[in-house]
Amino acid sequence: MAKGSSEYREFKYGWPVVGSSALGIGLGMSPLPFYTIGVFVVPFMQEFGWSVSDIMLAILFFSVAALFTSPLIGIITDRIGVRKTILISIFTFALAFMAFSLNTGNKTVYLSFWILLAIFGSGTLPITWTKAINGWFKHKRGLALGLSLLGTGIFGAFAKYYASFFIENYGWRTAYVALAMLPLLISLPIAFFFFREPNDPKVADTYKRMQEEMNYTDEEKDYKSKGKTLGEALRDWRFWILTACFIPISIAVGGPIPNFETILGSKGFETTDAVLIASVVGFSVVVGRLLGGYLLDKFWAPAVSFVFFIIPVIACYIFIQETLSYNMAIAAVAIIGFAAGVEYDLMAYLVSKYFGLKNYSSIYGALYGFFAIGAGFGPYIFARSFDTTGSYSTIFMYAMGLFVIGALPLLFLGKYQYD
Repeated sequence: MAKGSSEYREFKYGWPVVGSSALGIGLGMSPLPFYTIGVFVVPFMQEFGWSVSDIMLAILFFSVAALFTSPLIGIITDRIGVRKTILISIFTFALAFMAFSLNTGNKTVYLSFWILLAIFGSGTLPITWTKAINGWFKHKRGLALGLSLLGTGIFGAFAKYYASFFIENYGWRTAYVALAMLPLLISLPIAFFFFREPNDPKVADTYKRMQEEMNYTDEEKDYKSKGKTLGEALRDWRFWILTACFIPISIAVGGPIPNFETILGSKGFETTDAVLIASVVGFSVVVGRLLGGYLLDKFWAPAVSFVFFIIPVIACYIFIQETLSYNMAIAAVAIIGFAAGVEYDLMAYLVSKYFGLKNYSSIYGALYGFFAIGAGFGPYIFARSFDTTGSYSTIFMYAMGLFVIGALPLLFLGKYQYD
């Protein structure tokens, strides 16, 4: 790239993809079901007599299903393209989410709804959207990924209030329909008009102008075609280090988030205050996304990740205390939110840097499947611990160890394999 040219010029051409991705990811399968399940706990307990662990068990089934669907959607995306996969999946995800309003109290049916949600909504995961982001951005990829994933935090916080409003005024069934309408009315039309991959004929001239303005070398122009196959990635020790890291981290980060309302309630907070404090996680995720994305472009990504995943040990220690002030509760929730804020963009960034972009979605999908295992077991493990002991202190002690176990191996990944 010519001296004096700004690397931020990539945003001049790639902003429609970043913006539509932020909306699509934020109103997709990753945040909406996960962030809102906590506000449905009380209505389900009152109407069906279910326990907290009964309700949170759904995320385990949901995530195990995602273990199989995420690699498959990655392969499909690499073969038929991101745009087509996304447009179909937004529609089917919304319909599957709307079906939750038909819950009659049958636990088998309830769990089946979550499995169907994983099947029909996987195309809305970051696996798909971030492939296009990686294609448009080379020099400011970390920041672009962070911005595109902002939606998870923004809509995660908004969705709690949104769902709570409909539950209190119209009932939980209407709340599910209202949640399902968000992707249909917002992310689907935005993606249709603005989301394009670099190889899309409709933006070919735009992408070519960007390459010329950025003075890409021939090697830089060809970076999207380089990378390992899925089979080669599975034989690479770095893939398994990432797997070994993300499973414990996803348990420790993902476990408390859907349980925050119950965790705070166990500490004596009223329901309104608990929802308000729990919503802080969404805003802290936004900060984590922005700060993490910026730092990924500046420093070695594994070191940045290590710092983000060690700090939550402090939050676990805070939650172990017998008494918890309002400010300390906000601080603990925010710290875990910071860690959650860097998870997806870190995964996307590391896959692109260590395995390349040629088969990015397939490899990301396989890695995400293992991440889903931890994210699925985490909420259930936390809820089960509470049902058994009447407290979350024990599980937070284990979570402290999980953060350390998950963070340390990242420092052994070595230098990037692809620029």
